[in-house]
Amino acid sequence: MNTVPPFPEGSVEGLAKVLGECGSGSDISRVLADRGLEDNSGQSTKWRRLYWIFLQAQKEHRCANRILDFIQPFLIPARFVGRNEQFEEHRVELNAILAFSGLEYGKDGQFRSCKAANTLDEAEQRVSTIRQKFQGRPMHSEVSKYCRKELMQDNYFHAVFEATKGLAERIREISGVDADGAQLIDQVFSVDRPILAINTLQTETERSEHKGFAALLKGCFAAVRNPLAHQPKILWSGEDDAADYLTLVSLLHRKLDNCVHTGLGRAS
Repeated sequence: MNTVPPFPEGSVEGLAKVLGECGSGSDISRVLADRGLEDNSGQSTKWRRLYWIFLQAQKEHRCANRILDFIQPFLIPARFVGRNEQFEEHRVELNAILAFSGLEYGKDGQFRSCKAANTLDEAEQRVSTIRQKFQGRPMHSEVSKYCRKELMQDNYFHAVFEATKGLAERIREISGVDADGAQLIDQVFSVDRPILAINTLQTETERSEHKGFAALLKGCFAAVRNPLAHQPKILWSGEDDAADYLTLVSLLHRKLDNCVHTGLGRAS
C-alpha cells in the first residue's frame, strides 16, 4: 500500500476503541509483537494501549501505515470463522472512521481507497447496510421495496411505518380489495368465503392456521402501523424494536407468497 497520511488524533482514538473490542489483551500483545510495534504505554486498558502505540507509530514514521499494518492481522477474517456477524459489526464501525481518510476495510481483509467522507452523516450512511439493520436476519424484498430509503438513513420510525403500509398495499394488489386495516383482512381472509388462503382449509388445523395468520396481520396493523400513524416521532422509543417489527413484516410477506386465490370470495 502507498504511504497513507497520518490520521487525525480523533480518528486514532476511535480506531483504538473499536479495535479494543475485537480481541483480548493477549491477542493485542501477540499482534503487536508480530508487527514490531513496541508497547511502552504503561496502560492496562486495551484501547488506551492501542491509542498510545498508534500515536507513537504515526509520530515516528509520519504516516498511518503502521496502524493499518496492525489492523489487518488483528481483524483478519480467519479469526472470526463462525462469527461472521461479529466480524461485520467491527468492520462497519472501523469503516465509519476510516471513511474520513478515504479508506475502506473490505470483507476480504484488504484496504482500499474510496472517496473521503466530509460529514459524519455521510460516513455512517456509506457503511450502513440493510443487512446490518436486520442483524443478519433475512428480509423479504417487499420490505425493502417500501422502506429502503428510510433504513439507509437510520430512520427506523418511518421505516417501520412505510413497511407496514406496504404490507397492506400488497394485500390490496393481490386480492383486488380496496379496503384497509381490519376491514381488509376480514374480507380477504374470511374463513367462510376467503379471497386468499394460506392453505387448503380442509382440516380444523388448517382453518386455525388461516385464522391465526389473519389475526397476525390485523395485530401488525393495530399494534404497529396505527400507533405510528398517530404518534409524534419525537415521542417514539421503538428503535430497539425496529428490527423485530420489520422481521415480523418480512415473515408476513413470505406467507403471502404462498397464498392462493380461492375463487370463493369476491372483491368489492
